[in-house]
Amino acid sequence: MMIKKSGNRLSLLAVVAVLACNAGTASAQDEMKVNEEVKPTYVTLPPRLRYDVKTPATALTTWNGSFTYKGRNYNYNMVGTAPSTNTSTTVQAYIIPLKIVITSRRGTKTTFDPVHVLSNGNSVTQNTVVSPVFDSTTTYTQGGVNVGKTQYEDAFQRANFWGTVSSHTSYHVLLGGPTVLAEQTLSPPSGSGTTGSPFGFTAGLVDINWFDAQIQSLISRFSQIQPNTLPIFLTYDVYLTQSGQCCIGGYHSSEGSVNAPQAYSHFTYVDHPGDFAQDVSALSHEVGEWLDDPLVVNTGGNNTPCGILEVGDPLEGNANYGGYPYSLHGFTYNLQDLVTLPYFGAPPSTTVNNWFTFQGESLSVCQNGS
Repeated sequence: MMIKKSGNRLSLLAVVAVLACNAGTASAQDEMKVNEEVKPTYVTLPPRLRYDVKTPATALTTWNGSFTYKGRNYNYNMVGTAPSTNTSTTVQAYIIPLKIVITSRRGTKTTFDPVHVLSNGNSVTQNTVVSPVFDSTTTYTQGGVNVGKTQYEDAFQRANFWGTVSSHTSYHVLLGGPTVLAEQTLSPPSGSGTTGSPFGFTAGLVDINWFDAQIQSLISRFSQIQPNTLPIFLTYDVYLTQSGQCCIGGYHSSEGSVNAPQAYSHFTYVDHPGDFAQDVSALSHEVGEWLDDPLVVNTGGNNTPCGILEVGDPLEGNANYGGYPYSLHGFTYNLQDLVTLPYFGAPPSTTVNNWFTFQGESLSVCQNGS
């Protein structure tokens, strides 16, 4: 679920778990306090954009569009080029695995590492790389309409603009790679990290504000990361918290020069089927929202009758947290459904089958909020 807090926007993925966040081996006095009851929350954290930072030469490729709803015009800014150009855009993606080491004040260490090997023999990182978010061998047929053999997010965007794409079939927005960069280790202090079991398994619980500050620092360490790329930070079985409230499964934001912001994203991979943020569901949520709201700074619009274009938020409270199963390479992935432009007030003719979501769920304009 996308979370928002005041001012500028940092999109966050969250969910309710009506369960206690147990404090692991240490006492409540020794660890970061986490509320026992967790619930859906929307917050905003400010993107860190500055005018005094040198503007990079390679800005992210984006385009502006608009629609009219109840006599008012709404603008938006999305990744790639306009569907009417009939062109394909590829944005290089980088995956940065993060090993999270939680140390209690009693000295007990618990490590959550994406090198963990899953039941199919792949590491968490490997299973992410070969998922439908990056793999382009799945054919997506939505309500009898073949929208393409491609990546999941590209299929969603093609369906989102099927009124145009059906006759401009060379249109795509693809993720290049992904290239996996060197794993980084983060060790939150006791006031910013602990362990708990909000969904019945031991998970890392790390404060979002501390975590995001580390991400800002890490971005500058990699020369490959430029505004025309998408760095994705991967954690394993780690939820983020805010003001002691669990659980955030991922977020996206931007930082750097106000004239050419660096978009970036985080998601957690949970290998407990049926639980929140299972496998790449959080990744599919965040990449979909980056695609339709890339810089989180209202560049060219992105404000609609029900808020900015955070296309995953309205569906994350559905059964299976909005996820739909897709089998690939002998593994069943869960990819979250995403709302299309008509949900925000655009004409239904914009999309495949006049649908309000990629998977064809029945909704009305702004039914589940932003």
